[in-house]
Amino acid sequence: MSIDTTRTRRSLAALRAQVGGDVHIPGEPGYDAERTGFNITVDQRPAAIVVPRHAKEVAATMRFAAAEGLRVAPQRTGHNAAPMGPLEDSILLKTTAMDRVSIDAPARRARVGAGARWEDVVPAASELGLAALHGSTPDVSIAGYSLGGGMGWYARKHGLAANRVRAIEVVTADGEIHSATPDTDPELFWALRGGGGNFGVVTALEFDLLPIESVFAGVLFFPFERASEVLHAWHEWTARVPDEVTSVGRLLQFPPLPEVPEPVRGKSFAVVEAVFICGQEEAEMLLEPLRQLGPAIDTFMPMPPAGIAELHMDPRDPMPYDTTHALLGELPGEAIDALVEAAGPESGSALVSVELRHTGGALGREAEGAGAVASLPGEFAMFGVGALMPGLETKTEEDLSRVAAALRPYEAGHYLNFVESRTDGASFFPPAVAGRLEAARDTYDPDRLMQANHEIGAR
Repeated sequence: MSIDTTRTRRSLAALRAQVGGDVHIPGEPGYDAERTGFNITVDQRPAAIVVPRHAKEVAATMRFAAAEGLRVAPQRTGHNAAPMGPLEDSILLKTTAMDRVSIDAPARRARVGAGARWEDVVPAASELGLAALHGSTPDVSIAGYSLGGGMGWYARKHGLAANRVRAIEVVTADGEIHSATPDTDPELFWALRGGGGNFGVVTALEFDLLPIESVFAGVLFFPFERASEVLHAWHEWTARVPDEVTSVGRLLQFPPLPEVPEPVRGKSFAVVEAVFICGQEEAEMLLEPLRQLGPAIDTFMPMPPAGIAELHMDPRDPMPYDTTHALLGELPGEAIDALVEAAGPESGSALVSVELRHTGGALGREAEGAGAVASLPGEFAMFGVGALMPGLETKTEEDLSRVAAALRPYEAGHYLNFVESRTDGASFFPPAVAGRLEAARDTYDPDRLMQANHEIGAR
């Protein structure tokens, strides 16, 4: 059904009254600003955009969509929006206004609205001597990150963020508001923690914080021509470090843009990033083999948890890009050679970043009371990003394909939050888990009102 019909416009006027006027339709002021995602090549043109302030307004939107034959696509920052397509038959539900955050320091727990981002929680928690299982980008939505699993800087020691969530407020397709916990709605609670946005619109969640006052963290920058030496040394080093260390080996090519700091602007590096959640003396000892390689820049130092928010140097502003990703098993040295050949200094690659994240540890062990994503397979996660600048689109696609092909023999699976192309959501899970998730969706969204980026049990 088109949103431009007279009946639908009359209905939208009624909906606008229920949600305080924050309803945008094509051709009206505010529509274009609200429909833009983080990847600016994704051209979202939803039937309407609703910006609710609380769960009751979400419920009204759900009931309206069902009555009008539309779907509902929740979104905060627009990361990983590409799989959802243009949304012409959907209401884009922007959770921006639901951004309230409260922290209970004695209980070591936070409650956040669906519009909250990690930068709304991490600094405040850090001042209290606490840390969250946040990811590498401070402006990512906490809700979206957690629903997809949540793999961050403390992951090898403390696992996935989804499994530290303790309560979820969610509006299901029938317009009912649920408080899902292990006691009140256990199957919905299980499905939401790792199953993505297939089961309703999350409006708030509560999660544990960690008693971490200080970490030892930083980046070692090496000349790009030393990529093979550095990545081999880092790869061998990962086999010896404890779970208290989460690290990344990375090929990084900074674009020549004014917002990039002058010392690295337009330059290329092989880098190692790491966070140690142990004492400084032990951390310095563990890091020493990599420091002995003689980095050009060494930023490692003790810092509060807030200090690592931008350690990964992800861009803050929307940009045009494409990606590739795979979870990888144990890698032989030949795999590092293949990666360097595909994206290193002699490859001609124009990719901004190709990284290997060291996983394993707690990520590979099923947490007690875990949600749908209980663990991740493999020992490393590969993620590559290329900027889709005018005239470079074909080359970027070729560079990404070359990296994917180089590491395909070592694939162990995929992580939902890192796959930015349309994929059957069931493919991220073992068959028994996928079947259970499909059954949960049949219960909570039988008519498939929800439009997730990776749909489970799509019809």
